[in-house]
Amino acid sequence: MSHFFCRRLFSVALLVFLFASPAVAKTQGKNVKAVSLSSVHKFSPAQGKMTKKQGRTSKETRAALEELKRKLAKSQPAPYTVATEAPAKLKEGKLTCRSAYIMDAKTGQVLYDRNADRPGQPASTIKVITGLIAIEKLDGEEMVKASAYAANMPASKINLRKGVFYRAADLINAVLLASANDASVALAEKLAGSEQAFARLMTKKAEALGARNTICKSANGLTRPGQQTTARDLATVFNRAMHNPEFAERMAATRLRNSDGSLVRSHNRALWTLDGAVGGKTGYTDAAGKTYVGKFQRGSQVIIVSLLGSSSMWTDVATLVEHGFARQEMATRQPGEGTDGVRVSRLNQENMAIEHQQYAMLAREDKKAKL
Repeated sequence: MSHFFCRRLFSVALLVFLFASPAVAKTQGKNVKAVSLSSVHKFSPAQGKMTKKQGRTSKETRAALEELKRKLAKSQPAPYTVATEAPAKLKEGKLTCRSAYIMDAKTGQVLYDRNADRPGQPASTIKVITGLIAIEKLDGEEMVKASAYAANMPASKINLRKGVFYRAADLINAVLLASANDASVALAEKLAGSEQAFARLMTKKAEALGARNTICKSANGLTRPGQQTTARDLATVFNRAMHNPEFAERMAATRLRNSDGSLVRSHNRALWTLDGAVGGKTGYTDAAGKTYVGKFQRGSQVIIVSLLGSSSMWTDVATLVEHGFARQEMATRQPGEGTDGVRVSRLNQENMAIEHQQYAMLAREDKKAKL
């Protein structure tokens, strides 16, 4: 009977040993998929007195645990945050333009800058200023006489005839939608007496709108020595101009019908090919290359995109638009952080993984110290 009792006692002791062994604990740990850091774990200390050395070790371990808990709590992301990086730079060769600029239309925050202050010929994008001044200064019903000089402007044009009077509103439509060189000069002569005088007025207007590196030498953007703008200036001017309701309404139209029944069609292909296009102005000369400035809106996000010296304009515009909205979304999710291309997510996965591992190791040490 005594022998049988001893065997039973040995069996029970063996089971207790196996259950408490590290190997079994490790095996059980593999079956646990996740552990909530906010859950409370209680450990039963072994019987007996703890030595002074063990007490000091346990206190140090608990202090380290509390510090890691605080770090982990601070680094927890908001529910919508995803660990990712903002597309800081477009890949080499992605753009064909010499300069480009993207800005938040509401705040003015720079979302992308590629040689944004590099001067270049503006081509027909400068007609933004011509059209805006004409809208502000002329009544749409006023009549404008076309001079021989205006009528002889090269294409693009609406073929004004020398000595014929045209409604100001029709000419403004032709300038902003069809990019008519002859209509631009006719309006300039009406407003300032000559194209040269009007160009000086345009330069002053650009400066008043916030442009700092724009010099106008023509009403239509045809190449002139000393004439220049920048991608930054174009975006700044266009953003301000779009606050004028009449200007914005014309920019949003794909076509308008003039008083004589003729249709004027927009050159801004983005209006029917790119999601969120609100308005824009195209341009091209041999010296300038292809130029563009436009406004885009998706939900509450609004951006201005501009470029100079492009050889594949619509591809560049599409690339910049997507890049701009991606940057704006990242900036919106990360208030207080810049858009210099550094990781913008609140959650740094690598650091979090290391901290979780340290936490787990310290937790095991704390448990051993208590046993």
